[in-house]
Amino acid sequence: MFLEGLQADLTTQPVDPACPKLGQYLMASMGSLPDEVLRILFLDASYRLIADEQLHHGSVRQLELYPRTIFRRAIEHGATGLILVHNHPSGDATPSENDIVATRRLSDLGRSLDIEIVDHIVVTATHARRVAASGRIGSDRSPACAHVLRDNPGSGGGGQQQSASTALANARRAYKRRQFRRELIGSPKLFGEPAWDMLIDLFIHESEGKKVATSALCLASTAPPSTALRLVNKLCEAKLLVKIDDPDDGRRQFVELTPDTAARLETYFGADEGGMREG
Repeated sequence: MFLEGLQADLTTQPVDPACPKLGQYLMASMGSLPDEVLRILFLDASYRLIADEQLHHGSVRQLELYPRTIFRRAIEHGATGLILVHNHPSGDATPSENDIVATRRLSDLGRSLDIEIVDHIVVTATHARRVAASGRIGSDRSPACAHVLRDNPGSGGGGQQQSASTALANARRAYKRRQFRRELIGSPKLFGEPAWDMLIDLFIHESEGKKVATSALCLASTAPPSTALRLVNKLCEAKLLVKIDDPDDGRRQFVELTPDTAARLETYFGADEGGMREG
């Protein structure tokens, strides 16, 4: 009855991450779980709850995040705000540095989709701590591989999803066949699709955990540099890509797939291999 009462409160009024009742509900419902679990509260524009879902399950010490899955579900729900919640089995609810970096990373990605990361709450059986309360959710160009939530003591490894592995293998195969076709047939003006080549190349690199600079992405196409750069800008305008400033070099920008584009490409390349022969 206690949990049901707290859960009912979530559906009848705007969700406030600082509300003690929300903390009590999260501590009671997931604070004692033996492994790390990521839970998402999907909110509408008035911060009312649309859905409450568990998306990822990790180990005792570590939880892998998959941004494309998180934002794909947000888009499917029509959510404009997310509250991330995960537990620390160690009993220490203090957000780890990995938790903070991953939250910033998701916040940066969310802005490109007009989806707000409202807060990130870390819970144990007796405590709940908010990342936003520390003032550390703000924009920070953190590493592209920063998609891991980790409990403070120790570390651990995470498995890779079979679908992602299949999609990467098919994308590599499609890219190689496109290169072979160009070498064999030629006539890039007739058969070239530079924008598609860019998307495939970027999908492969991101799946491998590698960053791609704008200049390097232009080289992946068959188009002249100036044309390729215009294509990159058009892909950004179409919200298929997003540019990220290099924090170490003000003259350079990286390019990333938006979460929705990455999810769609994973679905496309995750299909049966027979459909990937041409790319």
